[in-house]
Amino acid sequence: MKLCTPSILILFAILSTGNLHAQKQGQALVDSLIQVLPGAKEDTNKVLVLDAIALRIWAHNPDDGIKYAQQGLTLAQKLDYKKGQAKAYVAMGVNYRYKSDYQKTIAFYKLAIQIDEEIGYDTGKASAFNNMCIVYIDLSDYARALDYGFKSLKINELLNDKLNIAANLSNIGIIYDNQGEYAQALAYHTRALKMQQDLNNKERIAICYCNLGLIYKEEKKYDSALVNDFRAQALSEEVQNKSVIGNNMGNIGNVYLLQKNYTMAIEYFQKAVKIAEELDDKHLAANCLGYMGTVYIAMIKDSTAKISLKKIHQDKVTGVTELSENKFEPILSIPVGKTALLAAAIDNLQRSLAIGIAINALEITQECYDRLSEAYKLKGDYKKAMEYADNARTLKDSVFSQQNRDQIAQLEKDRKQYGDSLKDAAATRVADIKAQHRRNYEYIGLGALVLSLGFIFMLTRNNKLLDKEKKRSDNLLLNILPEEVADQLKDTGKSAAKQFDDVTVLFTDFVNFTEAGERMKPEALIEELHTCFKKFDEITSKYNVEKIKTIGDAYLAVAGLPTADPQHAEHVVRAAIEISAFMQDRVAKLGNRTFEIRIGIHSGSVVAGIVGVKKFAYDIWGDTVNTAARMEQNSDIGKINISATTYELVKDKIHCEYRGEIEAKGKGMLKMYYTN
Repeated sequence: MKLCTPSILILFAILSTGNLHAQKQGQALVDSLIQVLPGAKEDTNKVLVLDAIALRIWAHNPDDGIKYAQQGLTLAQKLDYKKGQAKAYVAMGVNYRYKSDYQKTIAFYKLAIQIDEEIGYDTGKASAFNNMCIVYIDLSDYARALDYGFKSLKINELLNDKLNIAANLSNIGIIYDNQGEYAQALAYHTRALKMQQDLNNKERIAICYCNLGLIYKEEKKYDSALVNDFRAQALSEEVQNKSVIGNNMGNIGNVYLLQKNYTMAIEYFQKAVKIAEELDDKHLAANCLGYMGTVYIAMIKDSTAKISLKKIHQDKVTGVTELSENKFEPILSIPVGKTALLAAAIDNLQRSLAIGIAINALEITQECYDRLSEAYKLKGDYKKAMEYADNARTLKDSVFSQQNRDQIAQLEKDRKQYGDSLKDAAATRVADIKAQHRRNYEYIGLGALVLSLGFIFMLTRNNKLLDKEKKRSDNLLLNILPEEVADQLKDTGKSAAKQFDDVTVLFTDFVNFTEAGERMKPEALIEELHTCFKKFDEITSKYNVEKIKTIGDAYLAVAGLPTADPQHAEHVVRAAIEISAFMQDRVAKLGNRTFEIRIGIHSGSVVAGIVGVKKFAYDIWGDTVNTAARMEQNSDIGKINISATTYELVKDKIHCEYRGEIEAKGKGMLKMYYTN
């Protein structure tokens, strides 16, 4: 498991507020900005206000951040205010990155870069390039990350923007660190530290120390890692930067884990989780909970490990930091015995897994499955161990996994989006094997009939294996793409985005899902979520409704694409009725062990297609999707709320009840109907 790298927060130190005092001031500023919005004139100042709000709330409420950014974009487009449009696109990207929706993040950043280049706004372009660098660090695409990092650095050097030059140097150092090029990483982080010290920016000096600590940890120089981590900790506490404090505590815990100092590791992971909960930093919480589970498993497997109670001391006069041995009384109680340790490990891993699934953090989710499989194996519950191992394997084998993304990337030719199609690649492999067997066959005499039959058998077997592999790849592709789109991708190597004018969008959301997570065990929560979404998939498939994705506990689907459907509205409404009935039946049987649901539906036009090459996914965009979400938000528990547009399409076939005009956020007054 990898902790969220603190240095990746550098960019957002520019965009938002990091220390506790500044956070309070920042929240007060956001509150005041939101209050003035209703009476604000529809001018460029309002665009900047909307963009500013979106750039300050991404870590706490990215959905609202997207909403404000969209409002800023709409107004900027209306006013033809290019700089405001670029800022809005950046704000959209920042918020989608926090939701781990990298396709949309990259698309919005590219739109910002395009506008910045058009108007010659170098500062904006440098910032957008740096954003792109960070996204590709997230995706482990280090070649692209370096490209964008150096592009941003070049512009900032021309602008003599020392603050952002230092940020660029740190991010480039991160890339080299992740690639195992520690000498290069150390050089860039040292340059960044020197610049931040010249600027006397204590927050960023602390982050530089974090980066150095990470490098020393990778080099297994654990004492040096702790020295730098505790330097970072002292500075972060001085300026009350809780975000860096929390991430750095996670890093310290990780070093202690590697040193097999389990008591200290648990203490720091627990402290990090507490801060993560205060900041609502789900990524940090999930990582550290997962690490705690890993520590408990390690303690079972390594019960004889010694605890090295090393503490850090800093000379207040010289500033020299050094390690020394000291007695230490932990502030926590650690379970004793294999049974208690296993229970603690499973509990923490389940909590981590629940968060990982909710925020779509695939790496965290996969690691939790692996660790839970290991824990249940130690417990002797081999059935559950196999189930979690299968879940981990499935996630690894999905097209979202790094391995399959790399395989798809290998098919790129002449920098085309997908290059050779999967079909061509499979055919090439078959041809190569056949050619090899033909060459082998030339060495077989006519009298070697048995050997020739053996080669024929091998050829047939290899062809069958290739057919099996191709079928498996096709099935994986169909897990995330409509069949027609998957066929286009295999046949032509690409699938262009298209506009569909007659579709109906379904949006569902579970009511009080967070509260359900508090009253249900994580394992039960995940199993129930899986059961519900699996049934939704069955129902939507029955009505030819295309599932697009799940977003946490929300479910998005659409009818009328990629193949036109004259009955798209009716099919979606009938699917929604079955989904609602299914959930009502589960509530009647299970009570608070399941969820209540709201459903919203709207008809109109959308743009649909595949964005990007890495982690590509089929998605839909447009006002119709936003309005469907507003229908869901304004629905009542157990109800299906549809728009006037959808009502006109189904009123002769499905009985509906007019609710009147209801105000929807960002949409004004909208006519709404409940289906009966």
